[in-house]
Amino acid sequence: MKDSVVKEEKISTSEEIKDEKKNKDKKEEDKKVSKSEQKNKEVEKSKKTKKKRNSILIAIIIGILVILGIVVSTIFALLNIRNDKIVSGVSISGIEVSGLSKEEAKGKIEAMYQEKKEEEIDIKYEDFETTLNPTLLEVNYNIDKAIEDAYLVGRKDNIFFNNYDILYTLLCKKNINVDMTLNEEVAKQNIEDIGVNLPGVVVESSYSVEDDELIITKGKAGVKIDTEKLLNEIKERLNDVNLKEKIIEIPVLNKEPESIDIDKIHEEIYTEAKDAYYTKNPFAVYPEVEGIDFDVEEAKALLEEEKEEYVIKLKITKPKVTISQIGSEAFPDQLATFTTRFDVSDVDRSTNLKIACQKINGKVILSGDTFSYNKALGARTAAAGYKNGKIYSGGQVVDGIGGGICQISSTLYNSVLLADLEIVERRNHQFVTSYVGPGRDATVVYGLTDFKFKNTRQYPVRISASARNGIATISIYGIKEENEYTFKFSTKTVSTIPFSVRYVEDESLDVGTEKVKQKGTNGLKTETYITKMLNGKVISTKLLSRDTYDAMERIIIKGTKSANNKTTNVTEGTTESVESSTNTTEEKQPETTPSGNKTTTETNTTPTTESKE
Repeated sequence: MKDSVVKEEKISTSEEIKDEKKNKDKKEEDKKVSKSEQKNKEVEKSKKTKKKRNSILIAIIIGILVILGIVVSTIFALLNIRNDKIVSGVSISGIEVSGLSKEEAKGKIEAMYQEKKEEEIDIKYEDFETTLNPTLLEVNYNIDKAIEDAYLVGRKDNIFFNNYDILYTLLCKKNINVDMTLNEEVAKQNIEDIGVNLPGVVVESSYSVEDDELIITKGKAGVKIDTEKLLNEIKERLNDVNLKEKIIEIPVLNKEPESIDIDKIHEEIYTEAKDAYYTKNPFAVYPEVEGIDFDVEEAKALLEEEKEEYVIKLKITKPKVTISQIGSEAFPDQLATFTTRFDVSDVDRSTNLKIACQKINGKVILSGDTFSYNKALGARTAAAGYKNGKIYSGGQVVDGIGGGICQISSTLYNSVLLADLEIVERRNHQFVTSYVGPGRDATVVYGLTDFKFKNTRQYPVRISASARNGIATISIYGIKEENEYTFKFSTKTVSTIPFSVRYVEDESLDVGTEKVKQKGTNGLKTETYITKMLNGKVISTKLLSRDTYDAMERIIIKGTKSANNKTTNVTEGTTESVESSTNTTEEKQPETTPSGNKTTTETNTTPTTESKE
């Protein structure tokens, strides 16, 4: 038992010893770990201290660099601000402008684009060639904006961005385009005009009204300009100042003509007859309208046939009252009047004057409309009642149908001027006339030369014309406006052209006998001026026309009795009196306008024959 107890005690002591040893070892181990941790902490602390020192050093270096950068940038920016030149590396539309001032760059760029604007664009399609003038397209280049954008490179932001911009532009370059604009509506109209003349162009179906017939022309397939594509090519050409290729190939599209829409045509031309009338408050004159109609079903049946042209009979309804019948109340004021004289003993010529007056008498010209003398008179034929009269032909006075009607056109010309209407077409005679002075005549030749004027007044005007008792009178009636002007005319002879004399031998006359077959007249170069006045005060004086009149030779028949007929040499004659080139001729025949102010009509100072027609 004791042994058992002792044994247990020994075992217990042995375990205690082991535990003590373990504890001791653990303490030793803990002590080692503690020392290691302490050492690690010291190392970590040392690293942190070193890292902190490095960070401070880096921060100091960065700070120095930033300060240095700021200083350098500031100096760079200050230098750039003081420099008024465009920075290096900048170009406008490929044109180098580096180192130039705004003014220098503008001069350089404007010269290039001015040349571009004046350079015609050649365009073609197959064998068809034409040109397009950029000035007609209202081309405009915004050079000022491009110059300003170029100048602002390196100047529009803060100093850092500006400096970056300058350096980047120096290395990588920067090109600024010039904005170009044009009138697209005008450009498309020009393209459309070109398209009309294109070979093989599509022909659309069309129609016209001629007298009492509707004429429909069938269209043909063909090509049509691709307007948008061509317009873009034109823009590209105008945008690129360096583009040297000149000819643009016209892009086209194949197109079929639109089918004939007879219902639409009927809708467009159908009109109900309306009588002419006028209103007093507000004053307005409404011309008559003829009624126009046709049978649509008959027209559709006709269009079923294969034809190039279709003629459809129209139903015309005449109005009961025309504008020439509405009475003088619609035209209460005489705006102007002018008279010329004629020889009543020349019956045939007098007849022509009366016919001309009848043709234009009562004619009403609406505001904005244009009057044509030739259209009003029609062809001068015997069937129309015209007689033979003296006309100018081949440099001589000969008989011709309708001779004398130019006296009425000349009288009308002067009345129109006094009424303050716009002259659209007018030409002087070949020779000076007897019924009006130089610069105051208006010749006409049917189908060649017309006299036209436009009613530029606020209200319609009416022509009153008569030829009786040797006096041709033409007056213009309408409504007076707030300001009614009066006019005065003066003609200056710039130079004279002496007439020549030609002798023609006549064996039927005795030797020594001479007869004047044609009186000669000197030729003239004149300038005619019109003075505009209001309440007696001169508003303006301007050139009305420059006219040249040929010299008419004098022809003398010389008797030779038995001698052979022959023409002698032409000799120069200066027996006719003319005004010197420094004289200004005032009209000598007084004319009174409705306002009571007097104008004058010039008297021809050289003998002459009647004018052409």
